[in-house]
Amino acid sequence: MKRLGDADYKALAEWRQALRRFLHASEHFTRKAGVSPTQYQLLLFVRGSPDGAPGISELAEKLQIKHQSAVGLVDRCERAGLVRRRRDPGNRRRVLVETTRRGARLLSRLAAEHFGTIEQLGQAFLPPLPSGRKG
Repeated sequence: MKRLGDADYKALAEWRQALRRFLHASEHFTRKAGVSPTQYQLLLFVRGSPDGAPGISELAEKLQIKHQSAVGLVDRCERAGLVRRRRDPGNRRRVLVETTRRGARLLSRLAAEHFGTIEQLGQAFLPPLPSGRKG
């Protein structure tokens, strides 16, 4: 690996600052809406799943949490009326998670706020590449 220069460290520090600003704003939006940042991420990963209704294991992987933690998170979201479970018709042992109307409306509002923050952060939010490398 090529030796990093001052500009590389500066670019990485600026990106980390933008990332922290984004995460801070995200926590503010979600808490204000009455959900945790992790509940928002769950809704986002459910909605963003190519199949439309991921399984608990897939959600655990995307959230980088243990399976039992994902089950507990889905339980809390289900009690809040944000998601519902259903059996996978192709594999009755597998439980799929999908958003409710309430969850979809909340996600839509929160996602718009998140995109607004990304627009405000602009170029600073794009991860830097070490100098000398092309994207």
